[in-house]
Amino acid sequence: MASTIYYGLFALQHRGQESCGIAVSDTRGPKGYVQSHKGMGLVNEVFTGENLAGLKGDIGIGHVRYSTAGESTRENAQPLVLKYIKGALGLAHNGNLVNTPELKRELEYSGAIFQTTIDSEVIAYHIARERVHTNSVESAVAQAMKKLKGAYSLIVMSPRKLIGARDPYGFRPLCIGKRDQAYILASETCALDTIGAEYVRDVEPGEIVTITPEAGIVSDRSMCFGENQRGKTARCIFEYIYFARADSYLDGISVYNSRMKAGQFLAEDSPVEADLVVGVPESGNVAAMGYSLASGIPYGTAFVKNSYVGRTFIKPGQSSRESSVKVKLNVLKNAVAGKRIIMIDDSIVRGTTSDRIVRMLREAGAREVHMRVSSPPFLYPCYFGTDVPAREQLIAYNRSVEEIRQVIGADSLAYLRIERLREMAEGLPICSGCFTGKYPVDPPREDIRGDYIR
Repeated sequence: MASTIYYGLFALQHRGQESCGIAVSDTRGPKGYVQSHKGMGLVNEVFTGENLAGLKGDIGIGHVRYSTAGESTRENAQPLVLKYIKGALGLAHNGNLVNTPELKRELEYSGAIFQTTIDSEVIAYHIARERVHTNSVESAVAQAMKKLKGAYSLIVMSPRKLIGARDPYGFRPLCIGKRDQAYILASETCALDTIGAEYVRDVEPGEIVTITPEAGIVSDRSMCFGENQRGKTARCIFEYIYFARADSYLDGISVYNSRMKAGQFLAEDSPVEADLVVGVPESGNVAAMGYSLASGIPYGTAFVKNSYVGRTFIKPGQSSRESSVKVKLNVLKNAVAGKRIIMIDDSIVRGTTSDRIVRMLREAGAREVHMRVSSPPFLYPCYFGTDVPAREQLIAYNRSVEEIRQVIGADSLAYLRIERLREMAEGLPICSGCFTGKYPVDPPREDIRGDYIR
């Protein structure tokens, strides 16, 4: 069991590199007994053959984390394990709530003491409190969901059941797989492929699925449309642009195809004469192939990536993001020298990384560097689980595209048009609040990072 979760987490390592953990239990054993191991670092750094062998059971959950709320500390690593009057509760959470302060105050005034600074613990406490007054864990999850606002894909482990739940908007992905007689819940289908499981379906927005040895999967869709939601869903478009792995399918849509389309749209909407199209690894590569296909300009490799360096976008601090660039990427001088280069990247957030990469290409002899971005400009922060910071830190805030071009030093710059986002997601309702400022859920008056909205 633990080794299967380990390999699943390995496939999802791109989703978080700060900390990770696994918790397991035995459905035939004592109800309150849960074994867990977690720590700071990558999956292969935190787990060894010895500590995996010590995690014995037939039900379990695992998690990889990058912080968008709460500090980067071991205490905030997941999964969380709570022991309470009904036994034990394990929880793994992807996403961010926007009403955490209110929910936390409610618990604090009733005597709750928190061990972490993350909203996931607030969710776990509310589920545990509801469980005392309901006849099942899944009912407790449903009752707790009525209070939660924002983004959450949850996996909850009780002594005898595994429960998956997705917020009514479906911000973050969650899918179901099956291997032999075992069911698996995962953020992305690539994790199912890694462990040899068959994809069954996605958990629907607002759905709660309960998995037991006796009944298999039982679905509760009573929460599928939240209060005042009017039946709308809003998948995070940045999952398709950057976050998810290219070989994953999210809500039935190929991430690879979405990125190919983004590149094709850029070629159609923002053409430029050049000798070579290159992508910034990894998430820019597929869009670069799409641009090449639509434009007829050859696709090539300009960067050699050090595979042992993680994704710079999800590094916890700006200084670590900047210092990672040259360690992570090196330019193939023979490929770019004397050529006009179109460089495709998935996004420009603060601009410091793009500035350095453009400079690296010029230093390698590129005659021209034209940058194309497979997302629109970031103009607003994200409150739902992607680390898009306060507006003042965004390069596009109060700058025109021409001014951004000057800052990063490219010969030309163009972004994906807002209107193309729905086409990328094949018409699926999406959240694009970080580009438009129009959020499906009202943002908090105080940002979870402590920055006040202005």
